[in-house]
Amino acid sequence: MNIAGPLEDARFVERPNRFLTVVDIGGEAVESHLPDPGRLRELLIPGADLKVRPSNGQSPNRRTRWTTVMVKSGRQWVSIDSTLPNRFVSNLLESGKLPTYKSFRLVKSEVTVGNHRFDFLLEKDGAPFYLEVKSVTFVENFVAQFPDAVTERGARHAFSLAEISRRGVRAGILFVCQRPDATLFRPMWGRDPKFAEALLEAEAAGVRINVITAEVKPGAITYKQEIPYDLSSP
Repeated sequence: MNIAGPLEDARFVERPNRFLTVVDIGGEAVESHLPDPGRLRELLIPGADLKVRPSNGQSPNRRTRWTTVMVKSGRQWVSIDSTLPNRFVSNLLESGKLPTYKSFRLVKSEVTVGNHRFDFLLEKDGAPFYLEVKSVTFVENFVAQFPDAVTERGARHAFSLAEISRRGVRAGILFVCQRPDATLFRPMWGRDPKFAEALLEAEAAGVRINVITAEVKPGAITYKQEIPYDLSSP
């Protein structure tokens, strides 16, 4: 799937808050929106190569003229746009290029069930299937982990999916690793044990868990493979 551009080269300077980076573009320090609330400390290090996108007047009330969308880690690019996985998964579902969900039909995005809103409503054999997508950027020793910052919203999603699964409605959580180097997924127990417990409960209730990795390059994100997961506590 194409990633919207144009993308410009930049270098990371600092991160004043969760949604703001200061970047160097051609020797000038400018503020750039960061669409990922995770810690990202292993990625956003001073001098790191970035790709940023100009806002091009998207909103007259917008504070920044740039968005930070990608960081280079070693020789590979890592997407740090937490909104990208939903667009990516939607594209894969519509084109039939997501192997584990190839037999499912995309009905709609952003669907409300009770007090909760899930990313996708799918359908298979006439039965509904609710799918939640989570963005993963942290990888250490080829092990992807989520979340790298506490996510109460993520835990609520997992618990609510477990609840509807126990009522006989099918549901799933799809982790999208926005980089290609992971071979195993684990919840980050030390960072957010509540989410890890919620994920365990969801799996026990019948919620389907899948993890995929992606090749990320300036201009495009491509499905790479599905990888196994291990939910057990260290």
